[in-house]
Amino acid sequence: MIKEQIRGDIFQSPCKHIAFAVNTEGRNNRGFAGKVSDIYPELLETGGNRLGEIITLGRQDQEKIFHAIVCHSLAADPGWSRASEIIEDCLNWLDIPDNEPIAVVLMGGGPIGEEMGADVLANLAAMERSKKTIVVYSR
Repeated sequence: MIKEQIRGDIFQSPCKHIAFAVNTEGRNNRGFAGKVSDIYPELLETGGNRLGEIITLGRQDQEKIFHAIVCHSLAADPGWSRASEIIEDCLNWLDIPDNEPIAVVLMGGGPIGEEMGADVLANLAAMERSKKTIVVYSR
């Protein structure tokens, strides 16, 4: 469920866990994924990934843990067509207590999502349906 929506810098979030979208091609040099790649260079080129994979970066003893959700492709097909179901499933699969807030980037709301026709409202609905406590960040 969405607890709150915030316009601001997700890196300043008090939430320990941050979730965001990445593509199946594993080219994560743009958008929010590109910013996380500055911290974790291994995210920059992950190779091919399957829809529904979660790439976790960081350890429990660190201030922030990043969860890259593979929910779209840079190819027109499938593009973002299955993103909402994948986002909901992946959020639910995260090994985080349901009542612990997770900061989530507004998936599909950036330039890449806009170019590819992402359905931001469907992605928000998926976050709302999830059993996790979500704090959505947008720019």
